[in-house]
Amino acid sequence: MLIRDAVTEDWPAVWPFFHAIVAAGETFTYPTDLTSDQGRDWWLLPAPSRTVVAVDEDGTVLGTAKMNRNHLGNASHIASASYMVDPAHSGRGVGRALAAYTLAWARESGYRAMQFNAVVASNERAVKLYHSLGFEILGTLPEGFRHPTEGYVGLHIMHRALSDQP
Repeated sequence: MLIRDAVTEDWPAVWPFFHAIVAAGETFTYPTDLTSDQGRDWWLLPAPSRTVVAVDEDGTVLGTAKMNRNHLGNASHIASASYMVDPAHSGRGVGRALAAYTLAWARESGYRAMQFNAVVASNERAVKLYHSLGFEILGTLPEGFRHPTEGYVGLHIMHRALSDQP
């Protein structure tokens, strides 16, 4: 698997799984009726932020990540990231590879920590992955997310310092 910078020409390969994930309304706080143009503008970030894709040896897009400052001004030393893996390619380590990539990018870019503002508590695979990568839950907004089948569930704020990365 290769992780490389995303380009506009990758969007047609990203959009189908991006759309399916967002429209399902189970893991992202995006509007479920997001259009392709809106999604592209929200996901393909300009520098100094970055968006990448994970591709296999044939160039098939397996997943994508975006990484950016979590806040501006005096809080701009904290990074954030978001990940989407094509469900057709789940269970192959794509999410872990993308998360490790974004942690390395954040450290190399001088960020002191990475924070996720809204990890849906019922997204147990993501929570487990983030824990395995050293993230801790700092707090949970009770009933902060309206899941389409589970009702109101918590939104975790997760954090990981970057100074302890090798």
